[in-house]
Amino acid sequence: MSEVRVESWAQLNECLYEGSWYQPHGRFRSPFAFRGLPDWRYDRRTSLNRLGGRYAQIEDDLLRNFRKYGSQMESTLHDSWWNWLAMGQHHGLPTRLLDWTFSPYVALHFVTTKADLFATDGVIFCIDFIKVRRYLPASLKAILKKDDAVFFTAEMLDGYARTLPEFDAKVKRDGQESVIFFEPPSLDTRIVNQAALFSMISSPERQLEEWLEGKEAEQPGIFRKIIVPAVLKWEVRDKLDMANITERVVFPGLDGLGAWLRRYYSPNHLLEVDYGTERYLARVQRFEGLKMFVTLFQGQEAVRDAVLTSLPQSQWWDLTVDCGVEVKPRPAHFDFVPD
Repeated sequence: MSEVRVESWAQLNECLYEGSWYQPHGRFRSPFAFRGLPDWRYDRRTSLNRLGGRYAQIEDDLLRNFRKYGSQMESTLHDSWWNWLAMGQHHGLPTRLLDWTFSPYVALHFVTTKADLFATDGVIFCIDFIKVRRYLPASLKAILKKDDAVFFTAEMLDGYARTLPEFDAKVKRDGQESVIFFEPPSLDTRIVNQAALFSMISSPERQLEEWLEGKEAEQPGIFRKIIVPAVLKWEVRDKLDMANITERVVFPGLDGLGAWLRRYYSPNHLLEVDYGTERYLARVQRFEGLKMFVTLFQGQEAVRDAVLTSLPQSQWWDLTVDCGVEVKPRPAHFDFVPD
């Protein structure tokens, strides 16, 4: 898997839109789906796998009971297990699905949505769904070809298999373990605004990243990782706000509105910088590339200016005095707020 740690907003955009020119249509149409995480170390297994124990054996039980107890609340799913699977993923049911988006900026939103993780490197995973599609069995390729489609829908998958065990068995019989991407139904405006897409592998026990690593040699570029340095998150977040990629849009409704206002009006320009023996309140003055220029305060007195940067794996460094520091965004214990 290729990996790049970007050094600027401009380079980040170049990486996100890399390979998006599609000559047959004469249009910019990216072959990548995107998945953004605010911490590069986050567990990337499915929520089903993270249950532990006999998780693969209880997958069908989880979905069956979700369908049983949720049927009175949702009468628009047309009795499709695939629609119920999408609804379960959407509402926190442990499933083998992983969330993706067509939108690189929606992925960036999820990299920068948690202010308490601004001091930690984020990551965007990019998967080439065209290259992934080459590993589908002929029977699934035929379904896509019939509808001239790139992704599956619940209706297409219903015609292939009614349940997950049936799907797994048919794929296995047809030749090889496969990954599919399918578009969820427009259950609500949140799914629509997030340009949501789900991936699923034909085994509850296998993990997508493991499967992709096995294909990398024969399909270079099938999967890549973009590291967003911690120090760049402030700029990324503000520019996403300027582009109207906010909680208010990504999570339509009062919850999203409240989350946007809470974050937007929070003092993200204030930090705590810990040198081990001394701790300072810092006020951000400006950014240049991967350098954060701050003024350090003790009490109400400005002590000195400093230039901070974040190194790989979220290690912060004060370039002014050449030493490592710990940075905490939005400190809560300082009574004094500098102008």
